[in-house]
This record gives sequence, structure tokens and C-alpha cells, in this order.
Amino acid sequence: MLAIDLGGKHALVAGVGDERGLGFGIARALAQAGATVSVATWPPLYKMFKLMLARPTSEPWLTLAGGTKLELAAIHPFDAEFDRLEDVPAELRDHRRYKDLGDFTTSGLAAAVAAQGGVDIVVHSLANAPEVQKPLLETSRAGYLAAVSASAYSHVSLVQHLGPLMRPGGSFLSLSYLAGTRVVPGYGGGMSSAKAALESDARVLAFEAGRRWGHRVNVISAGPYKSRAAEAIGPIDRMIQYTTHAAPLQTPITAEEVGATAAFLSSPLASGITGTVVYVDKGYAAMGLAVDRPVT
Repeated sequence: MLAIDLGGKHALVAGVGDERGLGFGIARALAQAGATVSVATWPPLYKMFKLMLARPTSEPWLTLAGGTKLELAAIHPFDAEFDRLEDVPAELRDHRRYKDLGDFTTSGLAAAVAAQGGVDIVVHSLANAPEVQKPLLETSRAGYLAAVSASAYSHVSLVQHLGPLMRPGGSFLSLSYLAGTRVVPGYGGGMSSAKAALESDARVLAFEAGRRWGHRVNVISAGPYKSRAAEAIGPIDRMIQYTTHAAPLQTPITAEEVGATAAFLSSPLASGITGTVVYVDKGYAAMGLAVDRPVT
């Protein structure tokens, strides 16, 4: 039987802040495939996330197939907007949610990964835009640049810092959305531009990281999913209803489906795949016309 085997691999999933997001679903799938999994969490969510993992109500989320429990090797504080600690404004470094966490920047995360002995799989599950609810026509320069920095350049920075620490044949993976190539009204604040940059950068990084280190770089473009972060954008229920109605497969995507795709792309079974965007959206991206009535 051909199976996904990540035994002996160490994976880092950056951008996990709760049990409902796609990042957590990917972490579960990688662990289910045999990988040792660490996560990186935004500092304001760090203590809350650790408390969440300790609650009895989280038991279903932590239980894997076969009854085993997801045991994270490490939970790293990580703010992807900063590459070095000296880049962080003093008022943020001294904030109560940051000041006791050590080096929470990308270079600090790289140092922590190096201390663990390196990494084989890195998943970028990060996105943030302070003006995401604003139309692009009303987005400020600062808001636009913040979206691109946190949601796209952060992936470039992860590859820069972790590429040298990754063992040969490593895999980088990031999460995108259809708004990077199509118009999705309501997905504002520069986030559509950030996703377009993320996908374009992944192709270039696939070439550069492939030639320099032999690593692969791919993207999953997932359909709309009701995570806590997506709820902050706006009408996520309406987006899911619309795409489910129009897609070839008329069921909403699940975190398990995205996680399984991530596990495959991170595994030796996908050793010939790099520089690619894989759609996990029940075929919605293939549609050229919205289906607003029964089709026979």
C-alpha cells in the first residue's frame, strides 16, 4: 500500500493560534503521517493557545486516528513582521504580551529551530491585514504594505532563514486563496495583492531554493473556510454558501482535506512537485460561470 510516511521528519507550522484554523489541521495531518511537529504562534495568542491545549475540551482536537494524541515538540512565539529583535519598536518589545517571550522574530525562530537540530518541513500559515475590511480603494499605503509584509514577505523571510537549516529534500509550503488571481469582493485591505505576491514569490523561491539547497516550495490555495481569522474578514458564511453552491463538488472544504494535501506535498511522494499552486476548493477555481440554478 502506498502511504504518506513522514516518520523521522521534523515539521514546523508557523501561524497556529487556535484549534479551528487550517494551520492546526495541517499540524494534525503531519503528526498523523508520523512527523514530529512544532508550531509557531503570534505572541498575543501564545499564552492563550497553550492554555487552550491544556483544557479537557481540546481533547477531541488533539486526538488522532487510532487514539494517539497530538504532542507538539515545541510552541514558539513568533511575530512574522520582524526579522530581527532590533527591528521591533521598544514599546512593542516591552508590551506585557511580548516582553517575557525572548526573541520572537524570524531570526529568533531560526535560532530555536537550529537548537532543535534543524527541520524538514516548514508550513507558512500566516496572514494579517489591519485594514482587511476596507475596499482596496479605501486602503491606506500603511495598511497595504502591512498586509504584504505580514502575509507575503514573511514567507520569503522564512525561506531565507530556515532554508540553510533544512535538511536535503526539504519542503516549504504556504497557504493562499483564490483572491490572489480573481476578484473576491470584501477581501480587502491589500490582502488580494498579498496573496498574489505570495504565489508569485513561491515560484521564484522554488527555483532559487531548489538550485541552492534542493528544497521544494509549493502553495495550497484553499477554498473559504470558517476559521476565527476568516470570521474577522466579514461574511464568511455567505462566501462558503456561494462557492459550495457553484463548485463541482458541493460540500464545504474541511481542515482534514487541506491537511491531507499538505502532508502529501510535504512527503517524498511529491518529490517531483515544486513551484506549484494546488487548489483544495472542491473544484470552484475551475468554474468560469457561477451556477445560480439547477444544472443537468
